Amino acid sequence: MKTISSAPAKIILSGEYAVVFGYPGIAIPANCGITAEYELDLGRPDLIIEWPNSNAGWIEYTNEIVNKCKEYEDQIFGTLKINSTAPLGKGMGSSTALVIAICRALLGESCELKAKEIEDALNIGNSGIDFAVIWNNSAIEFRKGEEPKKVKLKEGILKNMYLIDTGKPEQATPELVEWTTSRKDSLEESFKVIGRCTERVIGGEDLEEIIKDHNKAQIKLGVVPKNVQELIESIETSGGYAKVIGAGGKTGGAGMVLVIIDNFEALSSIISNTSFTLFS
Repeated sequence: MKTISSAPAKIILSGEYAVVFGYPGIAIPANCGITAEYELDLGRPDLIIEWPNSNAGWIEYTNEIVNKCKEYEDQIFGTLKINSTAPLGKGMGSSTALVIAICRALLGESCELKAKEIEDALNIGNSGIDFAVIWNNSAIEFRKGEEPKKVKLKEGILKNMYLIDTGKPEQATPELVEWTTSRKDSLEESFKVIGRCTERVIGGEDLEEIIKDHNKAQIKLGVVPKNVQELIESIETSGGYAKVIGAGGKTGGAGMVLVIIDNFEALSSIISNTSFTLFS
């Protein structure tokens, strides 16, 4: 018996960090993600995991998810093959997408509550927005403690959208969340700005000014490294606008940056002078 399940990556349009403290966020599924193919073989005494071109850290994380699944289903034997078209560890929810894809393959498509329990156990301190958008595979408005709401975005809002891989942050997301939480009182105004950005997106305002305000608030949070700030400044000078999606970072890269710009040639020229990678 073979089961193939998948889960998309995600893009947060607005809400990073603010959603942890009860402010609204809005996110959309990406056109890349993770697929898990499970072939049951009761003749095997264990489960073989195959994930070409992955590293030891992601294989270890996959094993942790499988072990959690075994707490709900003890007949897990055979082969589990993983394939990812999503950038891993770059702020697009790949760890959550992996949880959902594996849970669907091993526990069945209706395993939402079990998958959420596994997500909360392995991604401690997560806000819930990643799970909501990835599980529903739909644009959602999210507020912690409330049911996520599916939303319809203004037509054409994501025209001329690109992603730039600025490299992996030197800090893990839980570390960044803990660091931000320890400074919560001094960052409250930035959280409010980000929350208002979400409300403006839902209200159909022009995305350009929203993204610019959101980026300024993220810089004040301290999660946009200097080289990424300079990248975004160059994009704005060329008539575009951009923000870090996901947790960002204090040093190193900031993961993925969302860019919306009409002049693709200008964007290509900006990127050519960096070590970053451009995705359409």
